[in-house]
Amino acid sequence: MKPTTISQLRRLKETGKKFATITAYDFSFAKLFEEEGIGVMLVGDSLGMTVQGHDSTLPVTVDDIAYHTRAVRRGAPHC
Repeated sequence: MKPTTISQLRRLKETGKKFATITAYDFSFAKLFEEEGIGVMLVGDSLGMTVQGHDSTLPVTVDDIAYHTRAVRRGAPHC
């Protein structure tokens, strides 16, 4: 599987074609999602509530998101 590019996503949007996107926060799930053909993964501040156990997303830092993004990238290197 080749990485999905921004240009490819724009073309899909322009032509009305659908694609799957999923939220991932760690290596294991990213690996599973890529194996199932999910070509676009999102790492967002919702990790503060779903992974870190905060009551909101406000405590999440850029460093937190960068850490989880690196883990997802290792699990899904072609995404």
